[in-house]
Amino acid sequence: MNCQRKALKRLKKKQIVNEDIGKVMVEKIEIEYTKYENQMILGGYCMNILMIEDNESVSEMMQMFFLNEGWEAEFKYDGKEGLEAFKADPQKWDMITLDLNLPSMDGMEVGREIRKISSTVPIIMLTARDSESDQVIGLEMGADDYVTKPFSPLTLIARIKALHRRSELATEPNKEVAANNENFDIQTDHFKMNLKTREAYLDDKAIEGLTPKEFDLLYTMAKKPRQVFTREQLLELVWDYQYFGDERTVDAHIKKLRQKIEKVGSQVIQTVWGVGYKFDDTEVAR
Repeated sequence: MNCQRKALKRLKKKQIVNEDIGKVMVEKIEIEYTKYENQMILGGYCMNILMIEDNESVSEMMQMFFLNEGWEAEFKYDGKEGLEAFKADPQKWDMITLDLNLPSMDGMEVGREIRKISSTVPIIMLTARDSESDQVIGLEMGADDYVTKPFSPLTLIARIKALHRRSELATEPNKEVAANNENFDIQTDHFKMNLKTREAYLDDKAIEGLTPKEFDLLYTMAKKPRQVFTREQLLELVWDYQYFGDERTVDAHIKKLRQKIEKVGSQVIQTVWGVGYKFDDTEVAR
């Protein structure tokens, strides 16, 4: 049974608060499913989403949109419950949306605990806090993106799709580079990256704990060593859409990335003052 058939069954069984909207959505899925029965015509792929959000109206609204995409979603309304749901089966989840202002356990703490278990599951923060420090701290905690409340459901759907798409594309090897080595997509005297395994090595030492966005940032720059990237370019290349956040997003991810690189060797991410960043491993000391 594909994503759309599952979505249709769940939607028909669910008691819809707004019956008119529910009927329209059921009819839409039925028409689309009948027309393209053997194709995944709505979302294009299945996804399991864990939404940790204490506002039930927000969760109910997003459930409709997730169903419309054919995505599976589980909703938890406090931090501890959300963390326990993740711990119960970490491999189950393709995406986490995490509110920062949660009862029982703050979203920041939940995010840190999740990152101790998995560095790869994508996390999108949801926050009503219009504070630059909260956004930066959240990104430094290990979130891959953030959306500030109030938000359009379509904005969150677009962010989820972009983050998922970028993660999927990053697992496809660069054939031109990989032709020179059957194991690594990027390889220099000091540095190696494997896209299929999402692994990076500096002088044969693994750079551990890279989040999806940290890995993508590193790969984007390492593909073109010594080329200077502006923050705006990195936002567009790594976040894979016209990003409506700000350039501190890049700075926060670069900071965490550097910390992880420095645990195994010399720094390969260089700041070009007034411009941006570049990857350069030519000065790495053995």
